Amino acid sequence: MGTMNISLPDQLRAFVDEQVAEKGYGTSSEYMRELIRRDRDRQVLRNLVLEGAASAPSGPADAAYFDGLRERVRGRAQE
Repeated sequence: MGTMNISLPDQLRAFVDEQVAEKGYGTSSEYMRELIRRDRDRQVLRNLVLEGAASAPSGPADAAYFDGLRERVRGRAQE
């Protein structure tokens, strides 16, 4: 694992220390890693949403559509 040093103003450092204490993180590094992971996940989700918005429209998402999805999932679970 690589090392990265980050300089923070006193107010932000105090905030990080407070979050570590209140939310049960062992270290400020654990807290920062969690923030970075969440940001990465948010970006992935945003890209998926943008891809979906840019894709061609498909059929309506009605009861039949969701019934078909359930059947596909059940079929994969039985494999």
